[in-house]
Amino acid sequence: MNLDNIHNFYFVGIGGVGMSAIARYFASNGKKVAGYDKAPSQITLDLENLGVEIHFEDALKNIPISFLKNEKTIIVYTPAIPKNHIELNYFLDNNFTVLKRSEILGKITETTFCLAVSGTHGKTTTSSILGHLMGSVNATSFLGGIAENYNSNLILGEDKVSVVEADEFDRSFLKLSPNIACVTSMDADHLDIYGDSEALEESFVEFTNKVSDTLIIAKGLPLDGLTYAVNEDADYSAFNLKIERGKYIFDVQTPSSEIRNIEFHLPGQHNVMNALAAIAMADVFGVSLKNIKQSLYTFKGVKRRFSYRIKTENFVLIDDYAHHPTEISAVESAVREMYPNERVLVVFQPHLFSRTRDFIDDFASELSKFDEVLLLDIYAAREEPIEGVNSKWLLNKLTQKNKKLTQKNNLVKDIKNSSVKVVVMLGAGDIGVTINEVVDELLNTNRYEV
Repeated sequence: MNLDNIHNFYFVGIGGVGMSAIARYFASNGKKVAGYDKAPSQITLDLENLGVEIHFEDALKNIPISFLKNEKTIIVYTPAIPKNHIELNYFLDNNFTVLKRSEILGKITETTFCLAVSGTHGKTTTSSILGHLMGSVNATSFLGGIAENYNSNLILGEDKVSVVEADEFDRSFLKLSPNIACVTSMDADHLDIYGDSEALEESFVEFTNKVSDTLIIAKGLPLDGLTYAVNEDADYSAFNLKIERGKYIFDVQTPSSEIRNIEFHLPGQHNVMNALAAIAMADVFGVSLKNIKQSLYTFKGVKRRFSYRIKTENFVLIDDYAHHPTEISAVESAVREMYPNERVLVVFQPHLFSRTRDFIDDFASELSKFDEVLLLDIYAAREEPIEGVNSKWLLNKLTQKNKKLTQKNNLVKDIKNSSVKVVVMLGAGDIGVTINEVVDELLNTNRYEV
């Protein structure tokens, strides 16, 4: 399939972070792009400003006529779309070329030198750091989050080198053809897809077998490749870590050289690990260590990855996408590192009934590390409810006493009723939208003014 000969691209679920990056790519390259999503968002607004036609009702009448010619249009969809979706089923029934997001990403990048970031945690931050480092070679990067430096999930460069986030969900990363790849982690997740952790690990092994040149892995994973680690021996090792004025300063030993006094502004040792993976990939590709160091200093982070939404002497509100026990643990460690003498309140929205069920004890253990807990209802996303699986069940498993169930419309009141200085809001559901309303309301209260 030659994408140069296709002029129309229609996206079912265009507002997703991964989907919208590809839509943005085609729109920026002069293609006609349109699509459906269930609700408007800042992402859909940004796409509309690029000339992309978007509607929010699942109805054939809303599809632009020029996209209804099957020989001239490629349909791209996300697996999150329900099977009874009217538009998607129309395209499937009428012989359109219909591709998953991962399949079209594989088509785009198969003729490029592809650097792929995989792992159950850390993909988005690592790929965003790597995309920033690869700016010196004019790479095009498809990200799973909004990079603060670019206010975008697409870093548009040339079509010779690509950086992609290799998503294990639905085995999507098996559609890619990576030259250099890394695996950040292989913790059990997406068990609704895989069934068990062994099947997940087998999928990662299958992915790594597709890597043509160099595989880079977090030390300790049961894979063969160049290793990276913090404060221990590895092919790429970060050491001499210290925090000065809210930023990390550390050294990195590579297989052949050393970088001293790297300055990096993201908190938490898990982000040093993310940076180290990106350093290793860029170094293997051939980016100079001088350029790597300079780019790390200017990297601003990724939205909803330990993002400060309010930061004053009296109050701090942090937003993070964490929705797995390992990710919650990383956020808790980072916030304790940054605010060692402060009590911390966590607002958590569980994501998926199946994930909550599968990791209920781990969620309870990690959330209990915070000083106060506010639990929202489970965000269902693509799932139907599971009997007995709810936030009350999770709440009852927490070992700490300062805990309660709450609703979105009570969040501001509950936060105000607490005396804590530091609040973190965590989750992968619509809590990412809710926090905007919380911030607006809190900023109208004197205590929280910036």
